[in-house]
Amino acid sequence: MPEPILIASDHAGYALKQRLECWLRERGYTVRDLGTNSDASTDYADYAHPLAQQVSDGMAQRGVLLCGTGLGMSYVANRYPHVRAAVAWTPEIAELARRHNDANVLALPARFLSEEQARQILEKWLDTPFDGGRHERRIEKIEREDANAASAPNDGRAQPTETR
Repeated sequence: MPEPILIASDHAGYALKQRLECWLRERGYTVRDLGTNSDASTDYADYAHPLAQQVSDGMAQRGVLLCGTGLGMSYVANRYPHVRAAVAWTPEIAELARRHNDANVLALPARFLSEEQARQILEKWLDTPFDGGRHERRIEKIEREDANAASAPNDGRAQPTETR
């Protein structure tokens, strides 16, 4: 049985969210809809925070966020530990987000996608595994708490200098 999927949107993503939720259920997914429940104007952060918190806490493995551009939702979600939200506008971007970045939250730009395009992107994201390997090391660096440039490996590029 497929894993449960969280889904949430603001008003701009509401109609597409409803259609994608039905499509996911038809494919056998258990879907937990975290709102919004209408196309009345609302703030994307009110819906992105709860979804990202649940993914961050391990209460869900993956989630889908929709807003006009996908950007606002991704900004909120990416503030949470262990959340890697990717805005995807093509199936190829969704595939790479999964393969290389282990994206566990998909942010869709609802105002710029047809329902068919959104389904194709979502399907690719759901069906693509994480490649691991060299990408695993890169994912670990995202979660690194000590972002001090001095502790980063020197790859020959110029390092920032301190000014007074």
